[in-house]
Amino acid sequence: MTMADGEKKLNYGMIMAVYLFGIFMGALDTGIVTPARTIIQNNLNVDDKTGIWMITIYTLAYAASIPVMGKLADRFGRKMIYIMSIFLFGVGSLLCGLSQNLGSFGFLLAARTIQAIGGGGIMPVATAEFGTIFPKEKQGMALGLVGGVFGVANIFGSSAGSAILDLFGKNNWQFVFYVNVPISIFVIIAGLMFLPNTKVKSVKKIDILGISLLALLVLSFLYGLKNIDFFNFSHSIRETDVYPFLLIFLALVPLFILVEKKAEDPAMNLRYFRNTRIVVTLVVAVISGILLMGMVFVPQFSENAMKIPTGDGGYFVIMLGLFAGVGAPLSGRLIDKVGAKPVLMSGFFLSIIGSLFLMLFAIPYPSYATILIALMLTGLGIGFTMGAPLNYMMLSNTVKEESATALATLSLVRSIGTTIAPAIMVAFLSHAGSGLQSQITELLPKEVSVPVLPYSQELNHEFAKLKSDPNYKKNLADVSFPDFTTMNKVKINTSGSSVKIPADVIELFKTSDVTNITERTKTFASRMFDLTTPDVIVKIQSGVQNGIESLKNARLELSKQLSDMNYAVSGVDTQKKAGLLAAINGMQSGLSEMDSTLSKMETLKNAVPSAFQQGEKNYLSEIQKRSDKIESTYQKTLNIGFRQIYLTTSIFAAVAFLILLAYKEKRNMLHPN
Repeated sequence: MTMADGEKKLNYGMIMAVYLFGIFMGALDTGIVTPARTIIQNNLNVDDKTGIWMITIYTLAYAASIPVMGKLADRFGRKMIYIMSIFLFGVGSLLCGLSQNLGSFGFLLAARTIQAIGGGGIMPVATAEFGTIFPKEKQGMALGLVGGVFGVANIFGSSAGSAILDLFGKNNWQFVFYVNVPISIFVIIAGLMFLPNTKVKSVKKIDILGISLLALLVLSFLYGLKNIDFFNFSHSIRETDVYPFLLIFLALVPLFILVEKKAEDPAMNLRYFRNTRIVVTLVVAVISGILLMGMVFVPQFSENAMKIPTGDGGYFVIMLGLFAGVGAPLSGRLIDKVGAKPVLMSGFFLSIIGSLFLMLFAIPYPSYATILIALMLTGLGIGFTMGAPLNYMMLSNTVKEESATALATLSLVRSIGTTIAPAIMVAFLSHAGSGLQSQITELLPKEVSVPVLPYSQELNHEFAKLKSDPNYKKNLADVSFPDFTTMNKVKINTSGSSVKIPADVIELFKTSDVTNITERTKTFASRMFDLTTPDVIVKIQSGVQNGIESLKNARLELSKQLSDMNYAVSGVDTQKKAGLLAAINGMQSGLSEMDSTLSKMETLKNAVPSAFQQGEKNYLSEIQKRSDKIESTYQKTLNIGFRQIYLTTSIFAAVAFLILLAYKEKRNMLHPN
């Protein structure tokens, strides 16, 4: 190995700053786009299924570029490849921002690919440099800082994205990308001034075919994994965006092995997988990636536990990041004293205790104290496991000339963990939340109190009386008049079994949190009320109108009879005249009663809509009274998913701990070969 500036005294402080700035920027961008995704896709007129590609394509291109850039760094010099990686990342970020001005989602995807290719060369090159050019007594601390900065940036990614959107405005999402440009310029200038160009003396033919196959292997494998629904595995494995890519991966593996065996300078050293220590290191790296992704859900968990609005959980992430930031350099210092294995085991032990504390105390007994204790433990655990120990173990089992390639392999397998974990963990929350709508609607009142309609009591009595009167019995025989005495309670269907729930209302439930679930439940109930009650109102008014029409017909008949009798009364003798006049008076009295009844019926019919409006207000008021129960149900439902997430992290941490028990460490032997 040579130094381009071998005689020049190295400025380790500036070298560390240049690499750590790059690591922080690259790691931060894995999550910084997440809070802006919906805004971006809406702005560029694409749907959710298409919009997710702005994250997916970055993840895939990033993972695929890691081993390639690591190999190129060993061959052409780490300084050259690192600066080129930063340049690509900066240019890609600039182009991502410009895609808003162009209004092109395709342009954004191409820019994200460029950005990811650059990002893939930052971490392995920086880590290799820290593990080779720094004095032995400083290597543990340097590698610890790498892990700390990488872990903290991953954790803070989504919070940083939210902060930038708040600062520049939701409609200026391009600044989520533009923020990388000045950092990239600084790192490039400082890198040209202070970085040594460490490289391997090699004249072997570059393995272009192997590099291409490795990129295809990574892309097909990770893409297939990302699309698996682990709660519906048997079905999803048969989907066209899963099994063809996994089959491509399986078909390329033997071809890749054959090509690598014949290559002068293979893209990936297959001997790594015959070395038990390296295999253990790589397996533990996958698990460390899984644990890191478990921490991504801390903001959402904290918001649910403490009943705070979406976005405010970032304050809890600060605590998590703080302890991860403390744990990482501390782990590096401890490595120099006790070795990587006990430090790494301590990290996984802390992760187990932190995850169990979240499950057993923070979830059932949420408070600032229980959550912060859990975050302190898990933060320290992440700090101890993410960087220095694994990098140290990988470097101690590989030759110095392959440092970047070896650490690129380590980063690659860690990315498998960070790819698998979200798919599983999001499925836990989705599965837990799948029954949320039905559970919440079960809590809603099943009937609504409607104000008593005017004249309802007396109209039921009067109409019954009219139907029994021989004069009107025939006209009203087929009329069914509603029983208004039972109209003050109306059944409400909230199950959606007979009414199709609008898509925007369903989306309200999907995007709700514990602070707005009651208001959104009231919105849901109001919409369901508006959908179901018009039929009830029409039925009531139709029944009343039917009675009105029948009563009008009866009145018309009575009026004709009265007219005939008035005409006949003049031609009869005095004795009969008295009887007819009495009948006429009775009929006139009946007409007056019918007119009064008709007037009351019209008033009642017109009062039905306003009565139901008041009924809706009563219904929503009743829901508000059940707010505590609704919020509690929401919390408990999501907590099922969070409990599964942290049970998973504790199990994986325990598996890593047990694996490390059998690991025989080579102490103080970085690059023994």
